[in-house]
Amino acid sequence: MSLAVMLQGTASDVGKSVLTAGLCRIFYQDGWRCAPFKSQNMALNSGITPDGKEMGRAQIFQAEAAGIAPDVRMNPVLLKPTSDRQAQVVLMGKVASNMDALSYHDYKPQLREQVRSVYRSLAEEQQIMVLEGAGSPAEINLRDRDIVNMGMAELACCPVILVADIDRGGVFAAIYGTLALLQAHERWRVKGVIINKFRGDLVLLTPGIAQIEALTGVPVVGVMPWLDIDLEDEDGVALQRGKYRDAVSQALDIAVIQVPHIANFTDFNALAAQPDVRLRYVTHPHELSGADLLLLPGSKNTLGDLQWLRASGLAQALLEQHRQGTPVLGICGGYQMLGRQIIDDVESGLGEGAGLGLLDVVTRFASEKVTTLVRGHALDGLPGIVGSAVAHPVSGYEIHMGETVRGSQARPLLRLFHGQLAVSDGAVSDDGLAAGCYLHGLFDNGAFTRSLLDNLRQRKGMAAWQGEVLDYAGHKARQFDQLADAMRQHIDIERIYQIMREHQEQDL
Repeated sequence: MSLAVMLQGTASDVGKSVLTAGLCRIFYQDGWRCAPFKSQNMALNSGITPDGKEMGRAQIFQAEAAGIAPDVRMNPVLLKPTSDRQAQVVLMGKVASNMDALSYHDYKPQLREQVRSVYRSLAEEQQIMVLEGAGSPAEINLRDRDIVNMGMAELACCPVILVADIDRGGVFAAIYGTLALLQAHERWRVKGVIINKFRGDLVLLTPGIAQIEALTGVPVVGVMPWLDIDLEDEDGVALQRGKYRDAVSQALDIAVIQVPHIANFTDFNALAAQPDVRLRYVTHPHELSGADLLLLPGSKNTLGDLQWLRASGLAQALLEQHRQGTPVLGICGGYQMLGRQIIDDVESGLGEGAGLGLLDVVTRFASEKVTTLVRGHALDGLPGIVGSAVAHPVSGYEIHMGETVRGSQARPLLRLFHGQLAVSDGAVSDDGLAAGCYLHGLFDNGAFTRSLLDNLRQRKGMAAWQGEVLDYAGHKARQFDQLADAMRQHIDIERIYQIMREHQEQDL
């Protein structure tokens, strides 16, 4: 029987996903077979397993931290919102249906036994399971059908560590209120508290820790400082705070247009990690000025977000910047928006709409979603910003329901292999100032990305970069190790081992 521990939070975005990855890394470093698990994830950042199944990006990067390949059993239910009230339900890596919130709440009891079975199947192959909750266990309106917080802890028979974010304020009230709203048999499972994102002198926090431990009877097992570590964010909450990453003074300025239903913004993490790139997310037309490259990201409501671009003035501003010579590149939904036309009776239900017209492509949505890992290379002899790609190898994954056809005034960007089938993907305009493709993870490919950035540097009158080409996989591994080191320093990891062992003995 595997050991297990579950991280739940006093709210969303308190750092559960990152701390879960950190525990996975610690257990991996200590020689254990370990896997992450989140029964239900609501996020528009998703990725693909080696067998072509779709799952949340958070569990994929947690699996990377644990030194194992992602497995859809780590995230059996993925909810991808398409509007404020509707979401696409992805069950065991495949689209099951689209549901509103009430319909899904009614559907959850049917998922309970399947979630239990999937968890046990994965746990039988591991020595330690690190589970992650969603939102807060104190969402008492949802408790009767919960399958992701205390309901999941009961299915897994595991102890819970409560994570609270001090940076947002009111941390002691959040801890006390969360525990007060739990039922007695739920509070029994909570064996410790981690206070996360602390800035300041710990001496000033100590009296409050003593009082909250006395009031709740639950020990604080660690106080994690605010960390400047480059790891993936769970969802768009971080972007809502106006997130951007700075770089050296003579940096390339790259702007990502943050559409309302932005999906897979993790595509741009590898760009943000480049030492000569300042990456910023923008939501207003004037913010496009001065950018060396404009990026249109993926979307879970392509036509709806295209309408928003026009209503907000961003579409006109983007086209004006393009006319002035600023290159534009789209990924997935962004690629579709750059085309002439989009026909969608599947995802958004908005029917037909005109694209931005920068690429000679037409996209029609299909009922079957493409979910696959791919490898290939950039094509030779391309114009503009991708002109120096010179057959650099690329790999990544595709997740899309659109089928895009190029016209005579667009050239393919990539040659990709879907298994043994070779296909031409993406498009480049004749002047090379607009390009797009379906390949998520495009910028994770160091040689391709460096050639693109050096092309932009040349356009800006700067010399080519003289440093090493960034190994993004190695960069992520170093971030995991830094996180693990910090957690060992600030959290009582031996106490967490003890909590897992004591709880296992009680369940035997």
